[in-house]
Amino acid sequence: MVQSSVLGFPRIGVLRDLKKANEAYWADKISQADLLAEGKRLRLAHWKIQKDAGVDIIPSNDFAHYDHVLDHIQLFNAVPERYTSQKLAPIDEYFAMGRGHQKGGVDVPALEMVKWFDSNYHYVKPTLQDNQTFSLAKDPKPVREFLEAKEAGFVTRPVLVGPVSFLALGKADRGSSVNPITLLDKLIPVYVELLKALKAAGAESVQIDEPILVFDLAPEVKAAFKPAYEAISTLGSAAPSVVVATYFGDIVHNFDVLPAFARVQGLHIDLVRNPEQLEPVLKQLGPKQILSAGVVDGRNIWKNDFQKSIALVKTAIAALGADRVIVSTSSSLLHTPHTLTSEKKLPAEVYDWFAFATEKTKEVAILAKAVTNPEAVRAELDANAATIKARSESTRTNDPKVKERQAKVTPEQHNRKSHFDTRYAQQKAHLKLPLFPTTTIGSFPQTQEIRVQRNKFTKGDISEAQYDEFIRKEIDLAVQIQDELDLDVYVHGEPERNDMVQYFGERLTGYVFTTHAWVQSYGSRCVRPPIIVGDISRPLPMTVKESKYAASISKKPMKGMLTGPVTCLRWSFPRNDVHQSVQCQQLALALRDEVVDLEKNGIFVIQVDEPALREGLPLRKGSERDAYLKWAVDSFKLATAGVEDSTQIHSHFCYSEFQDFFHAIAALDADVLSIENSKSDAKLLKVFIDEDYPRHIGPGVYDIHSPRIPSEDEFKQRISEMLQFLRPDQLWINPDCGLKTRKWDEVKGALTHMVNAAKYFREQQQKA
Repeated sequence: MVQSSVLGFPRIGVLRDLKKANEAYWADKISQADLLAEGKRLRLAHWKIQKDAGVDIIPSNDFAHYDHVLDHIQLFNAVPERYTSQKLAPIDEYFAMGRGHQKGGVDVPALEMVKWFDSNYHYVKPTLQDNQTFSLAKDPKPVREFLEAKEAGFVTRPVLVGPVSFLALGKADRGSSVNPITLLDKLIPVYVELLKALKAAGAESVQIDEPILVFDLAPEVKAAFKPAYEAISTLGSAAPSVVVATYFGDIVHNFDVLPAFARVQGLHIDLVRNPEQLEPVLKQLGPKQILSAGVVDGRNIWKNDFQKSIALVKTAIAALGADRVIVSTSSSLLHTPHTLTSEKKLPAEVYDWFAFATEKTKEVAILAKAVTNPEAVRAELDANAATIKARSESTRTNDPKVKERQAKVTPEQHNRKSHFDTRYAQQKAHLKLPLFPTTTIGSFPQTQEIRVQRNKFTKGDISEAQYDEFIRKEIDLAVQIQDELDLDVYVHGEPERNDMVQYFGERLTGYVFTTHAWVQSYGSRCVRPPIIVGDISRPLPMTVKESKYAASISKKPMKGMLTGPVTCLRWSFPRNDVHQSVQCQQLALALRDEVVDLEKNGIFVIQVDEPALREGLPLRKGSERDAYLKWAVDSFKLATAGVEDSTQIHSHFCYSEFQDFFHAIAALDADVLSIENSKSDAKLLKVFIDEDYPRHIGPGVYDIHSPRIPSEDEFKQRISEMLQFLRPDQLWINPDCGLKTRKWDEVKGALTHMVNAAKYFREQQQKA
């Protein structure tokens, strides 16, 4: 009999319950007991959803108050000494690693946080020492949550991050030189102890995630799988059976690793991302091993095409037999919203096209039945076929005018009028900026009052004129504060914007929007991605009104703020019926019109953010990556190249792990790049020297994800480190990212120190 499974379920709850509980705890509004009770309530609710849907194999330990990798850092007692020495309660130590802690005499920054593969989810990097040790936590979370489920009547399969992935995704701490993978011998005994504890608790099976198998792996990482899984396999009946899970790509290029899994129960593969890997993988399985077939998309919101999925699963059944096949989600459903039933305002036509996490649990259960007894689910199969047909024939998806404009795009439209040296000379004369110019990345705090007024406007409780007046007052405040801080390039603060992608999507054709389809980005940060359902165009200007007003009251250059085409694509739920390069070019043409209109209205510094450029990079080197970088870079250039030389184009990138595609960063031809850098070693900036990068750079000097306020000396130290790799005339001073999630007292304190530090180095250069 074919079984169904889910690799993981969203944590945040139907109404962002976890976000609200975490933030209430951080604000001392609820107790630790209340916070933990809310976590338990959510876990029980999520297990019930899956059981009621008919899912056979339900995950546990997929819940996290902040991040599942951070859970494992604490689970293995791999917490750096700077946190353990503070003697915080375990939950406070946990949050300190995730978001920093500056309270009660304790002042520690957060650990580094980076994107989880090519998703918009962020994980906390394991940060390891030269003398690193590991041990199992006294009350292991996977065991505790398995027993919690068991007591409530749910039979679950605990989920663990695999030992090789845990180490390979980590890094050496500052001052350490350890290669994390060399710590495997120290870590494996902890996994063995944990698996024995899970077996003793009654767990019959565990899911061990080894997603790094989709990467091109270094030889020492490949070699680590054999000793790791030999140690696990030799436990025999003393441990649960193991299903090794991979996702976000294919594993064919790592088939030489599969013998390491010869004695595990089975293997999960992502057949949404790479269906072509099915038959090669089937040939590699042992005579008794099962295949977990990931055919329901864990990354997007479109209804499953049952006909296509059934064909894939039947291919597996033909090779292995029904008892050795599991129908599953392609990955954890962490990346999808909670439930479609919360959406009351979607057009009926498109509502029928979608499936969120709760609906996807039903899809895996239906598919598991359909492959062996289709008549038992005939009504569901017929309804699904009708939906797939209706979407393919819908007039909502096609706009002939958009396609006609795309067909007329020329190579010349991708290039600025002049080389950077010529442009910079004009920009220098026009903008009159000092050495070490200071700016911010765009957004200022989204206060409760801003959210209240936006909600009133959305509901129709206040008029457009009243809302516009409120927004102007917020812009007045932002400009006044920047005057007081003495920044060099201002921003209007974006008080009118709900989200850096949703705001633009709401002003473009081809999008639809949800009201409750929240997805966790990191910690308590949730986003509500818009959904691309058809061809994209810009009917009217999107940001000109607010930017023009801000410039009219500003003493300094005002920076226009746009989200770039790649990020608009990647941070939306994209169409799955049209190649992403087509959607990206449509977005670029819409943004090109906006850039030109901003310049016409007196905005001569324009930032087009592309934080998702790195995220969208295919996980393996090769032709797919080359093709992606070509259309992604072309899209950015198409969006930004329509202005005069005297207009300065900026772009912003989250996370500075771009050494392996730096040529593409350079090819964007932006006048100024700003990058996340505060939690990264300044030595990463060496690539700008090695590549003789000619343009200007603003490496982030402080971490905006944390509420702590760095001292002026910390800023000076960071700038001093950067000047070892960058020229003084090349360096901009700015935070890591936008300040939307911070409070005004935090922002004012940090920016005051940042500006003072910039002025200090400006004075030093003048004296030299």
